[in-house]
Amino acid sequence: MTLLKTYARLWTDDLDRTLPLLEELTGEQPHLRLAFEEIALATIGDFLVIAGPAEERARYGHASATVVVDDLAALQATLRSAGATITTPETGGPTGRYLYARHVGGAEIEYVEWTPDLVRRIIRP
Repeated sequence: MTLLKTYARLWTDDLDRTLPLLEELTGEQPHLRLAFEEIALATIGDFLVIAGPAEERARYGHASATVVVDDLAALQATLRSAGATITTPETGGPTGRYLYARHVGGAEIEYVEWTPDLVRRIIRP
């Protein structure tokens, strides 16, 4: 199992107002933009920008980062052997499959196994 990309999470009320500064700081355009339930998401550089009403963003605020992996099943075995707790079981989403896990010590991370197309387009262009 390999970690392919780690995103710091940025929370905002308005994605369109947030992205121009990140474009200037990173020198990049967003790699991915999508809606998920009541929020809007964009990846740019090493940031995952999460936008929408505060009450909707709060549903995802328990995780401190999003990590893209190449094998979610192998990751789960590694997490369990290290004493981590799966707090949201593996679920399908618009970019592939994901889960949330709380590590020993309390950090909670979202882990995502992207579709092969997204990996080819964003991670290994």
